[in-house]
Formats: sequence, structure tokens, C-alpha cells
Amino acid sequence: MTIDKSLKIKAGAAKTRNVLTRPERLAKLIDEDRWNPGDPVYGIPKVRVVKLAMKKKKKVKKEDEDEK
Repeated sequence: MTIDKSLKIKAGAAKTRNVLTRPERLAKLIDEDRWNPGDPVYGIPKVRVVKLAMKKKKKVKKEDEDEK
């Protein structure tokens, strides 16, 4: 059964995921020098997922309004 278009969330894919795939975990571990080629692929350590929070932009007053 499919979901109606009105019920879909447009920003659904923009959320941070709790779980990374094995290739994503290996890429993070290689960047952190915690895994080397030749090490077993199974039983790799957990990797923390960084959650990014978007800051709200402040409204900027126009200079034209300030001069009047």
C-alpha cells in the first residue's frame, strides 16, 4: 500500500539517521585511524552519529528603513 502525497513529509530524508551502514562505519573508522585494511569486517566498533542542528537566521533590518 502506498502513502498518499498529502501525507508524505518532504524533509523526511533530511533527518539524521541513528544507524550507519557498514561501509559508512568503515569510512568513519578509517578517518579516525581505528580500523586498518586487513582487520575483520565483522564485529567492528560502534561509531557515534553526529547530529547537526540548524541555527535559525536572524532577520536583518534594511538600511533604508533605518534612515527614514
